[in-house]
Amino acid sequence: MVKTKTPILKFDNLNVIYNEGQPNQVHALKNVSGEIHEGEFISIIGPSGCGKSTLLHTLDGLLKPTSGTISINGSEVHGPDENRAMVFQDFALMPWQTVYDNVAFGLRLAGKKDKNIRDKVLHYIKMVGLEGFEHKYPHQLSGGMKQRVGIARGFAVEPKVLLMDEPFSAIDEQTREIMQEEVLKIMLNEKKTVIFITHSIDEAVFLSSKIILMSVRPGQIVDEIKIDIPYPRTLETKALPKYQEYKQTIWDHLKGEVRRQYKKGEA
Repeated sequence: MVKTKTPILKFDNLNVIYNEGQPNQVHALKNVSGEIHEGEFISIIGPSGCGKSTLLHTLDGLLKPTSGTISINGSEVHGPDENRAMVFQDFALMPWQTVYDNVAFGLRLAGKKDKNIRDKVLHYIKMVGLEGFEHKYPHQLSGGMKQRVGIARGFAVEPKVLLMDEPFSAIDEQTREIMQEEVLKIMLNEKKTVIFITHSIDEAVFLSSKIILMSVRPGQIVDEIKIDIPYPRTLETKALPKYQEYKQTIWDHLKGEVRRQYKKGEA
């Protein structure tokens, strides 16, 4: 995963204030800035309520920042577009549609004709290991299979940046570890740029080329840690001393932020 000099995604001084000016105003993000380069796998980690998902939804265009700017390849953006796609933690599949139709949804929404999207949809269904399940419905799938559909749908629109909001939180631990390996294979094969939200330190270290650490609310970026472990990674990677050192460093940060939450009475 090699950086380019020009960031593919840049965000400057993002502030998000919910219910601004009201007694229940919440300052979710404060002066958040960063750069994401092509081919990076970035995980964002921090204490609960620190604004991780708010940041991700703002970068996707689903949420308008109170102030600040977001740009893709140097061009400022103001809402959702084909350059970014989201994979949600709760699968967000349409139960009345088949695997094929769920994966094709974003392409159809973009105005693509069925005759032009078939090969692409089948490619990504095969890529996530669901070949032969094209005509199954979500209720016929396991949790891990449903999340694979969500990942295939995100890839199918071929975004410049794929945003993943705790995509494995709703599946069991064994499936989660397998999915981690599978996602890394896909990312490397497809050469995609990913921003990933997780509460799991282990997951963040395993997947990421860089980890962004956030503070308690109002959420701010307080550090960035480059994970200097070469790809491809396997589950055996987790036994490396360097891997354990990264986990301890991030845990020390997270523990300190959680203590700050308790002192503020927000935990």
